[in-house]
Amino acid sequence: MDRALLPGPSAARQRRGRRGAAPGYGRAPRRPVRLGIIGGSRARRLYERHGFAHAYDDPNGLDEVLEAPGDGGYLLSNAQAEAGRRFGALAELFDPGTFRRLAALGVAPGWSCWEVGAGSPSVPAWLAARVGPTGRVLATDIDVSWLPAGAGYEVRRHDVGAEPPLGDGFDLIHARLVLVHVPQRAAALSALVGALRPGGRLLLEEADPALQPLACPDEAGEDERRANRLRHAFRSLMAERGVDLAYGRTLPRALRTAGLVNVAGESSFPFGGAASARLERATIEQLRARLTASGRATDAEIDAHLAALDAGRLDIATAAMISAWGTRP
Repeated sequence: MDRALLPGPSAARQRRGRRGAAPGYGRAPRRPVRLGIIGGSRARRLYERHGFAHAYDDPNGLDEVLEAPGDGGYLLSNAQAEAGRRFGALAELFDPGTFRRLAALGVAPGWSCWEVGAGSPSVPAWLAARVGPTGRVLATDIDVSWLPAGAGYEVRRHDVGAEPPLGDGFDLIHARLVLVHVPQRAAALSALVGALRPGGRLLLEEADPALQPLACPDEAGEDERRANRLRHAFRSLMAERGVDLAYGRTLPRALRTAGLVNVAGESSFPFGGAASARLERATIEQLRARLTASGRATDAEIDAHLAALDAGRLDIATAAMISAWGTRP
């Protein structure tokens, strides 16, 4: 999911409406609320106290755009500039394992693949190179700002938690860090299984923050204790948004219940290193306004945490990543 920072979503994209929810998926969440203010305005603090956060700077160079999520909106929005840095760190941490698992599932020339909640181009680009010109890769997300067109794969806007699949007969469907954020995750999983051809493979990879809840497992001092307090605050924000903090561990059972066979899985969590620190910084910066507005953290605490990260004093761990896969009979 590595990608360069790009300008924020265009005005046309912001005006584009969401299709209605499909039967069985529930009501589609409201889209985020965005407003423009003069760059550097003191009004920003006022809006941040009411749940708005910086999304991106307007291309005219004068304004900045703030965003407050709609009901059911995603906590870590793709629309914010920090998302690009998060995607880059996630790619460095998790792409090697994802690519190894996809290769083991047999992805080959001519395959039809769907990358669900792609976010950025690293996984769909790998799939496109693997299936070649005789294959097809569909990359979807609710916000496709970071997915360049004409890169060997098809890009479509799609909400897996509120809309039916964009076709069927796929040889492979892959989703990473997607369903854990979807309130209608059981219905979404059933729909993904239904979109596979007989013999098609599904690979899901989801975090399990409850299984490994600490930012710093080696809690040696105040820097580490502060990092763990902020990780706890982040998890509480996630739980408020309907994130199942123990979802990852359920994946093998969920795949069997959905009717897949030859189900297997594995887990891992990166610990330490520059990519983990970059992911932590980008996440905290993206959530800063929400953490302070909710009283879960102060600016001083966040500044001290970021300084400890920059000084290299912290060995940051991610939540456990559970990967599970199976085949449709």
